[in-house]
Amino acid sequence: MKRYASTSLAGVMALALIACGGGDTDSSSSSTPAPAPAAAPAPAATTTPPAAPAGDEPAAAGAVPEGATADMVAVGQTIFSSTGLCFSCHGPTATGVPQLGPNLTDDVWLNTDGTYEGIIQVVMEGVADPIEAAAPMMAKGGSTISDDDVRAVAAYVYSLSH
Repeated sequence: MKRYASTSLAGVMALALIACGGGDTDSSSSSTPAPAPAAAPAPAATTTPPAAPAGDEPAAAGAVPEGATADMVAVGQTIFSSTGLCFSCHGPTATGVPQLGPNLTDDVWLNTDGTYEGIIQVVMEGVADPIEAAAPMMAKGGSTISDDDVRAVAAYVYSLSH
C-alpha cells in the first residue's frame, strides 16, 4: 500500500510540475514568453508601529499633544502594544475590555479630563477607585516603566482620541 501511495504522489507531483511549465526543459521551443509571476501578497500587520512620518504627525491617525513628539507617540504605541501592560486591560486596539479597562479611542474620559497632562497623571498614579472597571489600575500599570515611557504612552493614548 505504501508503494502505491508514494508512486501516486510522485505521479501527481510530476503532472503538476509539467502543468505549471516545469517539465519543459527546452526553452527555445516556446514561442510565447512565460507569464510574469503574480504579485506577492501584502505582508501581515504586526504590532510594531510604522516609522513616524516627518513633522509632528503621529504614526496613529490622531494629533500629537503639545509637549510631545511623533517619535514619542510611536514609542508609546510600542509600549502599549507589546509589553502587555496596557493592552491586557484596554485591549490590543485600545477599544477597552469590559470590566477591565475603558475604551481609550473615544472622547469619553472616565478617570481624567483627557488632556495630555491628565493622562500622564492617571498612568503615573493609577486609578484606585475606577468608575467602570472591576479592579483598580496600579500606578504605571503595575510596572516599573520609566517616567519618559509613561509620557510616551500618554502621548499615544492622547493621539488615539484627538
